[in-house]
Amino acid sequence: MMRRLLSSNAPTRMTLAALAMATVLAQPVQAETAAQASEPLGLGTLDGLPITLSGSYLAGRLAGQTNDLANAAAFFAEALDEDPGNPFLLDRTFVLKLANGDLDEALEYARRLKQEQPDHFLANLALGAEALKLGEPARAAELLSGPGRGPLADLTRGLAAAWAKEAEGETDAALDILSRLKGPDWYTVFVTYHSGLIQDHAGRREAAIQGFADAFAADQGALRVTDAYARALAAGGQPAEALKILAEYDKILPDHPVLSATRKLIESGEPIGPITASPVTGAAEVLYGLGAAIGRDGGEELAAVYLQLALDLDPRADVAAVALAGLFDRLGKFERSIATLGKIDPASPLKRDAEIQIGLNYNALDNLEQSRLHLQALVDEDPSDLEAVIALGNVLRARKLFPDCEAAYSAGIDTLSEPEEKDWTIFYYRGICRERQKKWGPAEADLRKALELFPEQPLTLNYLGYSLVDQGLKLPEALDMIRKAVELRPRDGYIVDSLGWAYYRLGRYEEATEQLERAVELRPEDPVINDHLGDAYWKVGRTIEARFQWNHARDLGPEPDELPKILKKIENGLRETPEMPAAQAGSDKNGG
Repeated sequence: MMRRLLSSNAPTRMTLAALAMATVLAQPVQAETAAQASEPLGLGTLDGLPITLSGSYLAGRLAGQTNDLANAAAFFAEALDEDPGNPFLLDRTFVLKLANGDLDEALEYARRLKQEQPDHFLANLALGAEALKLGEPARAAELLSGPGRGPLADLTRGLAAAWAKEAEGETDAALDILSRLKGPDWYTVFVTYHSGLIQDHAGRREAAIQGFADAFAADQGALRVTDAYARALAAGGQPAEALKILAEYDKILPDHPVLSATRKLIESGEPIGPITASPVTGAAEVLYGLGAAIGRDGGEELAAVYLQLALDLDPRADVAAVALAGLFDRLGKFERSIATLGKIDPASPLKRDAEIQIGLNYNALDNLEQSRLHLQALVDEDPSDLEAVIALGNVLRARKLFPDCEAAYSAGIDTLSEPEEKDWTIFYYRGICRERQKKWGPAEADLRKALELFPEQPLTLNYLGYSLVDQGLKLPEALDMIRKAVELRPRDGYIVDSLGWAYYRLGRYEEATEQLERAVELRPEDPVINDHLGDAYWKVGRTIEARFQWNHARDLGPEPDELPKILKKIENGLRETPEMPAAQAGSDKNGG
């Protein structure tokens, strides 16, 4: 679901994370050893323990390594209290407070940094954003006008400074700043996009459309560019062209809720406004766009800084909230993701998908009851919303509640008058639930329906083919299905394992060994695949290697019901094991 909420903003994934790290590390602070070398000071207690500089510092580092921004910020603040003149501790406390969303405290630290390090990039950025928010664009422009520390900082400051100039009513000066931003190729989409936004804000519609067209040419997968371009075209009396642009994006990511809402507005003929209503929201758009791109490529801390500043400038920036929640998800901080998504405006096109993600996050927190209640409420509200239905069904399927997940998927299928290609997944998932309950007739019908809707879907080909082989049914067709799945996804170790195990079940042990060796190369950490290879080795007389593979499978943490079978094979080989291990047709690792 978070994949559906998030989308590309620019082709920057190769470089932005490295630039993010360089931007943070480029601050002119003393070495980290300044904090480590200081003498511990027992100036207070916490739960009966003395607070010391070294203790707070080490606790802050540990919290940071586990992506716990709140505690990292708190511990570094403690360390700074005990060594107020330490520039490294001041810098880390400021950045962590900002990343954690403690804006008021972060701004106080920013003011201290500005006095001690006038060119500190993030301090100037935070203070510039504050000035813009307070209606002081001249001060914002001054704070943002200095040089950055590398391409990312230069671009950030330049884009934000342009919006500060636009806030002063100096559109030509703003555009001049943008024209002087020279850097790597990925600059293009950001510069042209914000040129279009500034022109649009200034009422220069034709120039705005040209800016958006240039940005769209640079990256047709950028959601915000596409939305802005379509809106500008529609507002300029070109609704047909606007709808064509939206149709192009649908080929990349169909039915995105933001663009669906824009399409509906265009088709209604109602007046349509720009994405950014003011220079403040324009600056928020800068920080969102860059923050989202940095976060997707691994620069979580700096991405959080950008996104928190974006939301401070524009609390209604739902795309920034979604990006920040996605960042928390990747860090495993599901409670914070839930809290962030919960703040999205009920009128936002992203609200319902955000609520679905909240339900999935409850499941990630191992709170099945809350997850189920939350998702079921969304399904009850709109049974035809297959995203909610599939989310609920997938939670139940992952918990092996197969009758319940079958019922959930069935409720969604019942709302389909004419299934389309995109609906293949719900039939596929229900087929899995039915197969796991040994309801093979209905399961096969569902899997074949999924294949009818999407004929060359490798997961369906693999699952259906594997299930048929497992039961000794329609073997030539089944083997062809699995071979086709491997052809479509030759690097998928689980599907290659399916082909190897199919050969094994058919008694073609040499071919089974060849495919299973490939599968282990692709997925060396999987206990099922290693177990399968051990069986194949035994059948071709390679008994020492077979026991090695079984021992390896044992050590990789197999399912509890599989472990006794593996131990018996290690002790006795296959001669004392009359029943072969059941083929994992219903395993998630074989397409389920």
